[in-house]
Amino acid sequence: MPIKRSLILGSLLLGFVLTQAQADEAALYGPTAPPGSAFIRGYNAGSESLDLSVGSVVLNDIAPKNSSDFSFLPAGSYSVAAGAQSLPVKLQQNQYYTLVKLPGGTLSLVDEPVFKNRQKALVRLQNLSDSPLTLRTADGKTEVIKAVSGKSSGEREINPVKVRLALFSGERKISDLSPLVLERGEVACLYVTGSADKLSPVWVKRPVAAN
Repeated sequence: MPIKRSLILGSLLLGFVLTQAQADEAALYGPTAPPGSAFIRGYNAGSESLDLSVGSVVLNDIAPKNSSDFSFLPAGSYSVAAGAQSLPVKLQQNQYYTLVKLPGGTLSLVDEPVFKNRQKALVRLQNLSDSPLTLRTADGKTEVIKAVSGKSSGEREINPVKVRLALFSGERKISDLSPLVLERGEVACLYVTGSADKLSPVWVKRPVAAN
């Protein structure tokens, strides 16, 4: 009888540990989506609050220079609606995307390649400007992401770390960036919009408590 009780207790404890592990994973990677899903979020590079919809996904009240978390929906062709703006998109299975409202009001769909290395973190530069840009440490001595041309992206895996980076155009520092804290498996995207004389860099990360 004691052996049976021990087995039952062990099963309960194992179930609790697995449930907690799944909850922790959900907090970092989001809810489990049905097979064949695509994943999409919104980033508002404009100056007014953003509401947008695509298929069954509705993302409301995204503040300027802020983003939503990822939502999932079946892969396929859709029309994104944001106020008077619309954009036809084709979303692929198991792919991640960011819908960006640019400062001028137009919409852009940006691919976010999947990052699967849970031992490292990833820094990605999404350069939506018209100028080649480089990401370096704040002192300019170490290149983190080499020059990325306009309307392109670049990325680099790094160890989990707290770091201050800066945006450069050639040897000229454009802007110091807010401190960045990265955990294992996390992706931080630096979205840069605007033109050469007025660039706007913003870190876009998933909310810590996303689930």
